[in-house]
Parts: sequence; C-alpha cells; structure tokens
Amino acid sequence: MLQRFVAEIPLYGLLPKEQLDGEILDITDRNLRLFFTMLRDRRQLLDAELQVVVDSAARRAEERVPLDAVLAAYHLGARFGWEAMVEEARPDEAEELLVAAGMVLIYVQQVSAAVASAYLDEQQSIFGEERDERRSLVSGLLAGEPAEDYAARLGITLGPAWVVVALHIDEHPDEGQRRVGGSVAARRKLARVVGALDAWAGEQVLSQLDTTGGLVLLPTAPQAVEPITSGLAGLVKDLSAAAGAPVTVAYAVADEVAAVPAAARQAADVLRLVRELGRPPDAYDLADVLLEYQLTRPSDAQAALAALLDPLDSNPDLHRTLECYLSTDLDRRRTAAALHVHPNTLDYRLRRIIELTGLDPSTARGLQLLGAATAARRLGGSD
Repeated sequence: MLQRFVAEIPLYGLLPKEQLDGEILDITDRNLRLFFTMLRDRRQLLDAELQVVVDSAARRAEERVPLDAVLAAYHLGARFGWEAMVEEARPDEAEELLVAAGMVLIYVQQVSAAVASAYLDEQQSIFGEERDERRSLVSGLLAGEPAEDYAARLGITLGPAWVVVALHIDEHPDEGQRRVGGSVAARRKLARVVGALDAWAGEQVLSQLDTTGGLVLLPTAPQAVEPITSGLAGLVKDLSAAAGAPVTVAYAVADEVAAVPAAARQAADVLRLVRELGRPPDAYDLADVLLEYQLTRPSDAQAALAALLDPLDSNPDLHRTLECYLSTDLDRRRTAAALHVHPNTLDYRLRRIIELTGLDPSTARGLQLLGAATAARRLGGSD
C-alpha cells in the first residue's frame, strides 16, 4: 500500500522516508485492522474505533497536507485491499466476497466522513487562530504599536519598506437583491477580491477589508517598491474583474514600520479625493491629487478660493465650460468637441468667465487661481 501511495499520490512521494516508514505505515496498519474487524464482525465501526482515524486527519491538517491527498490515500488503500481480496478469493467464496464488497463501501464511507470532519474542524481551528493573529498584526501596524510577536507567530517578516493600498469596491449588481441574496453576493464578491489579491501578491496578504473596501499592507524591500506600485494598475483590472464591479485604489509608501499609520492615512485620503473628484477606476497616489490634497488641509483659504467662481453661478454652462477647458489642458478644439458647441460659442463663454471673475486662464496667475477655485468648489460640495 505504501508503495502505491508513493507511486500514485504525488504528495506522498515528497514525504520523508522516516515519516512513511513510521507514522504513515502505522496508520495504514491500524486501518487494515479496523477493516478486518468490520469484516469479521459484520458491523460498522464505532466512534471510539474511528478515533485513530480522526487523530491522524487532525495531524495532517496541522501539517497542511491537502485534504484531497489524505482522502485519496484512504480510497486508494481501500481499492488496493479490495483487489487483493478478489485475487485471493476461491470460487466457493463468491458470497463472502460480495459481503466483503459491501463492507469495503461502508468502510470508505465511514472513514471519509470521519477524516473530512476531523480535518476541517482542525483546519477551521487553525484558520481561526491564524485569522485572529493576522487581524491583530494589521491592527497593531495601523495603530503604530509593536507587532513583532504577532508577526513571528505567523512567520511574517516585517519588511524595511511598505506599500499601503486603500481600496474602494463598488457594489455588485446582485447586491441590490433584498434580504439574504444581497448579503451573500457581497460576501462572495469580497471572497473573490481577496483571492485575486492573494494571487497577485503570490501569498496571503495582510489586509483589513470588508465588502466596500479597506486597507492592504504589503511588506517589501526598498528596491521592490517601484515594481509593486507600477503593477497596481494591473491589479485594479484583476480586482475589478474578480469583483464584477469597478475597483479604485490609492497607495502610499512607508520607508519603515513606524511610518505605516501615516501612509495608511495618506492612502485613504487620496482614495477619498479621487472618488469625490469623480476620477475613473485606476491606481492613484499623492502626486495625482497634489493640489486637491493640499486644499483639503485645514485652511481658511478654501472657502475664499471657491467664492472666486460665485459670479458664474447664474449660468451653469460657464462652470461646465471652465471645468472642461481645464481638464483638456486648455485645448479649445477638444473642449468645444467635448461640450458639443461651436468654437465661437466656446470663445464667447471664455470671455464671459474672464469678465465675471476677473481671472484670465491665459495668464499664469489666472490659470492657477481658476484651477484652485474649481478644485475647491468640487471638494466643498458645490455643483
């Protein structure tokens, strides 16, 4: 049987000979004895007799041996045993062989159920403990508290550099369903996003996520920061596909563990800004919203800047024209096309903006103030 396990189940071929000749041989011998007890007494196994199987399955879960490999060994052993009995049976033992066939099926049913249950119980216990440890590690890092003990228990190295990613996950269409359907869709969406994150990172990521988004912490080396951040645009596409809904991310870099909380706050602020500004799903950092970020810092200037455009309130077309003109980098042709107006109409509107505000976008000061005023109104909630 051991030879068959090694030959037909890839993982068993990787196990140390000491383990094969020791524990694996022992549990195989015990299972054979259990089966022949069933066959001799014509009965199912008792719970107490199955305990040896339960204990072995729990150990396999602790060792992270995949459940399919564990079950494959039991099924292969049962098939091998049945083939051996068929080969040994005499012609006058046909009835006994039929009884043995039924007992093989009962044996496989009982041990499969016991193994799966014990394995999953132990795995859930391990997962629960590990999940709590990971949560504590993430919470500690974000709070600036010592987290070395949690990291050591998880086997995670607290890197000298960190990329902190803030995510926003839009609602999946199925989440609009009432009652249970919507919540199930939301949880499934989150599970797919987490799976895509782990696949992208090549390992289980440190995260604090719910169905609307959250934070991801990526420990790394200083020289690996740029490759990670440059790959975030691709991650946005992967996560959006997994979620079945648009995903937007913002990121900040911490050059030491102690800087992780500040980087998390910055990433969250950048994400909030790009969403308030209506930017499309993508990966953003501080450089993408420098002006808007500065305008959101505590200051009396924001209201004054926003008020520079109050004279345009009587004509909403002028606000839209100014925003479009700025967003196209003062390209008159592209602006007119985007607004679906004649270039002469655009020129008239631009002259009215200059007349009403006293600010000329063709001058450096006028352009700076108009851009800042537009951003201030957007961030202040003015339409």
